[in-house]
Amino acid sequence: MIRSNNKFDKPKAGVLPFASPRFRDLGKGLSRGSFHDRKIKALQEITSALEEHIDVVPAGIVYETRDVQNAMNSFYAEKVDFVIVEFLSWSEDFAWIRFLRDMPDVPILLVNPVREKMSFDSSLDEDDFIDFLCAGTLVGSLEAGGSIPRIGRLTVKILVGNRIENLDQVIRFSKAAKVRSVLKNSIFGVLANYNELMWATYIDPYNLFSRIGPELRFISWPSLQESISAIKDSEVIEWKLDLLSEHKTSGNIDEKQFKESLRVSIGLGKISEQLGLDALIFNDVDPVMLNIFGLRPGFYHPSFNKNLSVLVPEADVGGGMITFILKLISGKHVNFIEPFHIEEQDNCFAGGHAGPNDHNDIAFRDQVIISRDVRFAKTNYKYAGAPFAWYRISPGRKTMAHFSENNGTYKLVATLVDSLEGDHIFASYTHSIFRPVIPVKQLFQKLLNIGTTQHFAIADGNYLTELSMLAEIMGFEYHEII
Repeated sequence: MIRSNNKFDKPKAGVLPFASPRFRDLGKGLSRGSFHDRKIKALQEITSALEEHIDVVPAGIVYETRDVQNAMNSFYAEKVDFVIVEFLSWSEDFAWIRFLRDMPDVPILLVNPVREKMSFDSSLDEDDFIDFLCAGTLVGSLEAGGSIPRIGRLTVKILVGNRIENLDQVIRFSKAAKVRSVLKNSIFGVLANYNELMWATYIDPYNLFSRIGPELRFISWPSLQESISAIKDSEVIEWKLDLLSEHKTSGNIDEKQFKESLRVSIGLGKISEQLGLDALIFNDVDPVMLNIFGLRPGFYHPSFNKNLSVLVPEADVGGGMITFILKLISGKHVNFIEPFHIEEQDNCFAGGHAGPNDHNDIAFRDQVIISRDVRFAKTNYKYAGAPFAWYRISPGRKTMAHFSENNGTYKLVATLVDSLEGDHIFASYTHSIFRPVIPVKQLFQKLLNIGTTQHFAIADGNYLTELSMLAEIMGFEYHEII
């Protein structure tokens, strides 16, 4: 299925520099060139630094009204994810205010660069005077800043720093802006209904689409059955052999159960691809599903990572949202957990989740054991105890984040935890022991006071800055616990 959200592309940014037409031709014939010549050179340096990370849509320097109108037309046509604005000097208000008023809703970064030291000691010499004018970015930024609250543009972020600091923040902001754009054109599938055991995870589909963007589709169990019926035995066997070549096994693995668990897991990947889903939110504890398929599928098909999409259990749309967000921001494998219990003595908590979880990180193949799902082994379902990928979540610093809806307000909560090395200790659950960066009791006191549900996504690395930027431009209530 053709995808329209361009999630594989680099973030796309319009670059919009403002300057005064009064300064444009000053300094013609000087050794370092005119004001315009110097600013074009500076602009080329800025663009060059950005292009490694961002698809840049240049607009040229805005001197006149027609310049900003042309820029807005270009940015709209190119569907930029955000716009980087920089005042190259003091500038008249007419073009900037027109941009704030007329540019369609898109995040804006107003960047003010800071030099460590000026290139002149005084402005008595004409050449140095032109450099003095070129250095006067702060005047322009301050004047521009006054119009932001007056126009009421909410998605404007201001950066003040040196070029290296600003570049780092621009790159981080670009990831958040890209997520915003992708979400507006994404499709989430719920298979097949909300989880009646967990009302707190319910999200209003209308609000979700109108305020964030994903289109929510409810998919029937017969649709999954149809997808599974088209799977060839050879595909099941091929994946089974791949898994056995990469991972250890534990206990008595029933061949028939193993194949059926793989078959349903492949089916989940197939239906997600067929419908062009960015997140498949799977009610894997629905008794109807368990009776139809006879098991809780236990493997995470590689197609989800190939398609930069995610699979989450228990029909938690908010869980699907934060897992997909972390996937887009990090580009890494994302796991889905719920905290089990606190171990105060070691400042730790245990966490994990049953059902399919992303076990495909090739750097941690030795963390996976193909094992019987003993939690379901004593049930009456047809394939009770079918094997699953028993994953001890990879060690290291993780971002742990949560997303849910609270009476029309979207809540994003994020913190940092360390996943500790260790043996597999919780049967039937992908899991780990986690040590938060703050005292463990304090972490959960805060989480309980904020009012999250039990589900969190985790990914390698620290993405708190990107998540806070995303919350700011999306209007989410944001809580950072560190």
